[in-house]
Formats: sequence, C-alpha cells, structure tokens
Amino acid sequence: MPPQTRRIPLAYVWDGVTDLTSSADPAATLDLATPRTGSDFAELSRRIKSAGLLRRRPVYYTLRIGSNLLALFACCVAFLVIGDSWWQLLVAVVFALVFTQLAFIGHDAGHKQIFRTRRSNDAIGYVHAGLVGLSYGWWVGKHNRHHANPNHEDEDPDIDMAVLAFSVEQSMGKRGFLRWMIKHQAYFFFPLLLLEGINLRRVSIQAVWTDAVKNRGLEAVLVVVQTVGYLAAVFLVLSPLKAVLFIAVHQALWGLYMGISFAPNHKGMPTLSAGHSLDFLRKQVLTSRNVTGGRWVDFALGGLNYQIEHHLFPNMPRANLRRAQKIVHEFCLRHDIAYSQCGPLRSYGYVLQHLHAVGAPLRRASSST
Repeated sequence: MPPQTRRIPLAYVWDGVTDLTSSADPAATLDLATPRTGSDFAELSRRIKSAGLLRRRPVYYTLRIGSNLLALFACCVAFLVIGDSWWQLLVAVVFALVFTQLAFIGHDAGHKQIFRTRRSNDAIGYVHAGLVGLSYGWWVGKHNRHHANPNHEDEDPDIDMAVLAFSVEQSMGKRGFLRWMIKHQAYFFFPLLLLEGINLRRVSIQAVWTDAVKNRGLEAVLVVVQTVGYLAAVFLVLSPLKAVLFIAVHQALWGLYMGISFAPNHKGMPTLSAGHSLDFLRKQVLTSRNVTGGRWVDFALGGLNYQIEHHLFPNMPRANLRRAQKIVHEFCLRHDIAYSQCGPLRSYGYVLQHLHAVGAPLRRASSST
C-alpha cells in the first residue's frame, strides 16, 4: 500500500540542498511521504544530548547580559550628555540596536535557555521586556503558540496578520483597502516593519489592559514605568520637535531590526493547514529557514538565524546552536529531509518573492475586470 502524502509548496534547489521556499507559483506543490512517527526525532535528540548541547551556558549569558546592560547605560549617559542636539538622532539609532539585543535576551529567557528553572528565567525575561516596554507574558504566550504550530494557517499567530497574506487562501479573504494592499504587499513589507515597534507596544498595553496576561499587576507597573520614564526623559531633554523625531527614529528602527531578525525564519516557507501528516521533526524543519553568514550574523540576529535548530530544541542555549547546526544538517541530509538555508539577502529575497506571488491572483483578477 503506497504511503500517504502531504502536499506542500514546491521547493527551490540550490547547492544540492532543497530550499523549501515557495516558488513563483504558490499553487505548485511537492508530494512528501508521511514520515515515521517520533523515531527520527528521538534519535536526533539523543545525539544532541550526548554532545552536551542542552547544558546551560551561565558564563556566556552573564557576559551577554552584562554587555547589553553596559551598552544601555552608555546610551543613557550619551543621551544626557549630548542634550538638546540633532546628534541625538544618532543616539536613537544606537538605542534601537540595543533594544533589540535586550529583546533577544527576553526571547531566550522565555524559552528557558538561561537557567534551568522557569522562575529564574522569567525574572530575567520580565526585566528585559520591561526595559524595552513590552509585555513578557503576552509575548511568551504568543511565541509558544507559534513554536507549537509554525506556519500553520489556523494556529500560528505569526502568520495571522490583517495587513499581510502568506497564502493565496488568506489573500482571497481580504476585503477593501486591505485587499489592495495584499496585491502589492511585497512593496509594503519593509515599510510596514518600521511600524512594528509601535505595534509591539500597542499590543503589550492592550494585553495588560484587558487582563490577558498572568501577572497583570507586575506587567502594568513595568509597562507604565518604562513608558512614562521614556517619554519624560525624551521631552525633558529635547525640544518638542527633536523629541518627536527621536521617538520616531528609535521606534521605527527598533521595529525594523526586530522584523528583519524574525521574518527570514519562516516567511516564504511552506504553510500548513488542518489535517497535515507531518511529524514534529519534519513540521519544524520544513517550515523553517536558517540564515548563514558566520558569527556576525549570529550576533546580529541573536541566534535566530539557526531557526531550524531553535525550533527543534527551543530550550537550547543560544551559544550552542552553531554546533547543533552541523549535527542537525547532517542528520536531515542522511534522512532525506529538506534543509533550508541561505544568506541574509537571499532570505529576504525569498520573503519578498513569496509575498509577491501570493498577491498575484488578486492582481490578475483586477486586470481582468
């Protein structure tokens, strides 16, 4: 009896490795046999554990957290020393970079990468989320749903966006102005990321206000203190026009940096729907993309460039992902599991190509009327 199959978007192939990024025709598909249940991942997990890659890295995180806090302190000192000057726009750029690095630590804490206990990780997570003005509880809940069902059209909150569509089915459900936006969404993608910083603050405040987080009192204090302190400092030190421009530059570049750190990991990869037959290993690998480029990319993207390994072992310390990548890559090749990786610019190209392809049916419909 032939094996059951699951159809997913057709892949690109480069350097002999299949890159499951959606092709120009989002309806094109590739049949994959239903995998064995669990046994492959159990074998891979034993290899990862035997290599010691799930052990905590206290020295690494002490240095990383310390350097981030030192950078934040230096930014605050520079802000106060420079005073009411247009040079503060450069300080805003640096603040955006530091805020994202702080958010990366919050991400790691949410996955229990830093300490063994949830309480200790949460303490670090709440502090770092509070420093940048985010709700830690809201983000952890949302991000865990994404990890459980990456690129699932009904269950992954990261592909449930009003202003973007990641499948033809999603695009067909848009109406009015949003439908027009989806037609040209590839052109709007990066400009929209400039609004992501403000959006993250908005949904954080909304989550606290509507009691959608566990520790509402703590979250409310952190969000209010950070927001009031941030606005007070900016408007007390700078003239109104400079203050507004400082906030605009800081929040826009922070949102852009956050967006370009997370977007290459899944956008443009296969989307799944209810009833898919992929096991945990293949579901995580086939919907994720790694970004290559060496240690500078590791630093710039906070380890998120090892997205495949991160999704397979979310509590693995960031510093161990580079070593794990070699093991996982070799394992996938040996088991004929398509493993997607490419450079940063190519990954963004795949994202834009996929978004443009998803909007194609709407553009064709408009041109025919």
